[in-house]
Amino acid sequence: MNTPHHAKTILAAAIATLSLVSVSSQADDNVNLKLAYSQNSQPVKDALARFGELVEEKSDGSITVTYFPDSQLGGESELVEMLQTGAIDMTKVSGGLMGSFSPLYEVFSMPYLFDDQDHFYRVMKREAIMGDVYQSTQDQGFVGVGWYDSGQRNFYTAETPVDEVSDLAGKKIRVMQSQTAVDTMELLGASPVVMAQEEVYTALQQGILDGAENNEFALTTARHGEVVGHYSLDGHTRIPDIILFNSNTLSRLSDTQRAAVMEAIEASTEFQTERWSEAVAAARDRIRNDFGVEINDVDIAPFQEAVQPMYDRLQDEPEKYALYQQIKELSDK
Repeated sequence: MNTPHHAKTILAAAIATLSLVSVSSQADDNVNLKLAYSQNSQPVKDALARFGELVEEKSDGSITVTYFPDSQLGGESELVEMLQTGAIDMTKVSGGLMGSFSPLYEVFSMPYLFDDQDHFYRVMKREAIMGDVYQSTQDQGFVGVGWYDSGQRNFYTAETPVDEVSDLAGKKIRVMQSQTAVDTMELLGASPVVMAQEEVYTALQQGILDGAENNEFALTTARHGEVVGHYSLDGHTRIPDIILFNSNTLSRLSDTQRAAVMEAIEASTEFQTERWSEAVAAARDRIRNDFGVEINDVDIAPFQEAVQPMYDRLQDEPEKYALYQQIKELSDK
């Protein structure tokens, strides 16, 4: 899959604004970017590694990357805080978390927003949509510079599969720190439990949770498949991963270095998305064969009906509703 060459344009407004506040700063001859990320699937890790190789190559060695992988410096919330203070220069976090920093990102956590992967990719590649979203955190010291695919989030449960909305009634389901995720679970009749990803395995094992919702790699990489029996493919969300950059770091780069960064990010996204579908298929094989978890398809129409009140309420928030309408305009349906 090829991504369009638009990444540099997306940040044009940000660069112009940043240059106004940093006219006296000189670009560093050599820059070492501190890039930290939490636990992730292999395609994401490989893509971030690829970014480092490419940015060094494209900057003629003037930019290098030091990695702090696998939650060495903390979870995603802590990493965004470190990004704001300049303790790190880059990170990659879930768009679900980003709703805590900009209301626009909350739209991407709306349930059943995208028809399929093709619809999702069309939206993420559209500069007219993503440019404003990326810039919406600029006053907080960081901006979005790109995205990765993090797949679709599905339900996984310990005892019984989720085939119908009624199967969620009263079940304690872990969700990430996102009001939209909480609202979704409540409308579907579940009891949402906000919990750090690192605590989910033990909570499922001990029966504190009845289930959770995430992509396939939660069952394989995080080994949640050891403590659940069912994976139900309802695809209630396709939340992008967002690549973030400290605004001051970005402003200190020369034009040539900044171009190298953006080209490397764009190429790493292409690299990641090309490998994602293969990795998901392999993960589903492991879920079935290595972990013995049953995978079932779901008729999502009743689920979509159950969450419709969220879209009705969205009309009361004009900025978010406008973004939603832009997304739906790219739908085939």
